[in-house]
Amino acid sequence: MEVTNAPSTTYDASEIQVLEGLQAVRKRPGMYIGSTSSSGLHHLVYEIVDNCVDEALAGFCTEILVQINDGDTITVTDNGRGIPVDIQAQTGRPALEVVYTVLHAGGKFGGGGYKVSGGLHGVGASVVNALSEWLTVQVHRDGSIYEMKFRRGEVVEPLTVVGTTDRTGTTVTFKPDPEIFEDTVYDYDILRTRMREEAFLTAGLQIRTVDARPGVEQEHSMCYRGGIREFVTWLNKNRDPLHPEVIYMTAQRGDSVAEIAMQYHDGYNETIFSFANNVHTPEGGMHEEGFKRALTSVLNAYGHKMKLLKDDEKVSGEDCREGLTCVISVKLTEAQFEGQTKSKLGNSEIRTLVNAMVSEKLEVFLEENPQTARAIVDKAMTASRAREAAKKARESIRRKTGLESGQMPDKLQDCNERDPSLCEIYIVEGDSAAGSAIQGRDSRFQAILSMWGKMLNVEKARADKIYGNDKLYPMIVALGAGIGNEFNIDKLRYHKIIIMADADVDGAHIRTLLLTFFFRYMRPLIERGYVYSAVPPLYKLTRGKTVRVAYSDAERDRVSAELRGGNPNTKVEINRFKGLGEMDPHELWETTMDPERRSLRRITLDDAVRADEVFTILMGEQVEPRKEWIERNAMYAVNIDI
Repeated sequence: MEVTNAPSTTYDASEIQVLEGLQAVRKRPGMYIGSTSSSGLHHLVYEIVDNCVDEALAGFCTEILVQINDGDTITVTDNGRGIPVDIQAQTGRPALEVVYTVLHAGGKFGGGGYKVSGGLHGVGASVVNALSEWLTVQVHRDGSIYEMKFRRGEVVEPLTVVGTTDRTGTTVTFKPDPEIFEDTVYDYDILRTRMREEAFLTAGLQIRTVDARPGVEQEHSMCYRGGIREFVTWLNKNRDPLHPEVIYMTAQRGDSVAEIAMQYHDGYNETIFSFANNVHTPEGGMHEEGFKRALTSVLNAYGHKMKLLKDDEKVSGEDCREGLTCVISVKLTEAQFEGQTKSKLGNSEIRTLVNAMVSEKLEVFLEENPQTARAIVDKAMTASRAREAAKKARESIRRKTGLESGQMPDKLQDCNERDPSLCEIYIVEGDSAAGSAIQGRDSRFQAILSMWGKMLNVEKARADKIYGNDKLYPMIVALGAGIGNEFNIDKLRYHKIIIMADADVDGAHIRTLLLTFFFRYMRPLIERGYVYSAVPPLYKLTRGKTVRVAYSDAERDRVSAELRGGNPNTKVEINRFKGLGEMDPHELWETTMDPERRSLRRITLDDAVRADEVFTILMGEQVEPRKEWIERNAMYAVNIDI
């Protein structure tokens, strides 16, 4: 047998590659910033800002400026102590140069520089430098202004004194490298949202964001003296709180500090945002675990003590957290983050601190505020009864439909492949469109689930209503992973879940309803990147036997001109697709389902706080915030077929 391009049969020292300096960062940027997409691009700014926030946490910085400049460069300025510029003993080079050119160098590894810190464990500044086309640092310190310039991680101008000053602080300006990033255009709203979060988490710190690009100039200043209490108030601004006050608790043990702010509302969704050293931990960890355990224990103990619960009655953790908005923030010296992206906190001692704090202080609050305490326990009891009703509804539906035996819903046309990573399911609105999809699909790996009519708005419903819903329950069964706290992504039957709806207002509404459901009850689907929206064409253009499609008005005009070939008298027939059901099976396959030619939009969750706010506004009970949002964003609703 002939083997081509076979690897060398020898394996010796010559096979070992050593990457000098910051070469490793440029070769594998995703290892350090997650990706080279928009999220990674914005992550560069967060790393520099994290260094400024560390100065604030240490008590030396009160103001931070984040500015987008013309040309999509970024400037971050703080009024902290300024990065040291004297010679670092181990390297014999200025400390500023070491910080920006050596991985794992900084004031975060002992030596008393910082008690707590976020960022990438001291690799942040050097990583940003490595992934920038150019970067300039100015340090105001000891009466002088020091400057150093870099290009793709290499020093191009050594440390130089360029002036005198009467202030302290650091200014960093950099240009993301287009050789690394897919796009180097910054989104002001994304940066502003993240900076608002940082301001909430560091009470009294003023953060100013500025967009100085011509034609879009804007700026915002954020400072929250109430810290995470104001964060909870802000999160609940489009909801109806169950009690007026935000419950706040804080405690300290050694160098570790924990603080929690929480408030219930009359909705059904649990919203918990946790942070460790100002780093968001979307997968929770020990701080969340300590809080949840204590909350459940305290509410059950209070309910029994006040005879609100019978002796043999108990509310679960899920019941206790229904309608809860909570922010957990801990600061500790040696934070142990699990995973490269720091999504989970692993310090067991912080669980003990948080559990003890909540057990003691929440009990005192409930004793001193009996009216609020009664409202909270009553809500948990109502949630418990609804959960039992949901369980009975689920079991009843399974018995009626025979789904406990593993039978799939009638509306599902499954695929032949059984490896979830190779399978995709199209959720299609309407029987006619589903019919075309079934005939046009590749049945080896593409499944079709037909839906009809408007589905339930889960923002206004509990789980018992969901299990009883004739639109949602078949989808839950087809996906196979359950919902809510029972959701198990390992049981998911498809790793591509594609929403295919018409390109009109009704189709947009259906997509929004489905995405609300996924966000509230199957969020890991979005976090893993398994949810997509199909992009069907808007127009069909015909000239003789030549047929083309267009996905926008601009593309329609361009394709029409191409078909005319510069001859204005040539007739080109243009038809607007009114719906997916109008397409023949082969048209639907060629334009919307063929993996070689289709367009899919992946639904991402880069900002959970913003997503929670938008879903609450669009799908929640309050009408006024929704009206204001529509009026504010109406200008962007172009090309909608009403």
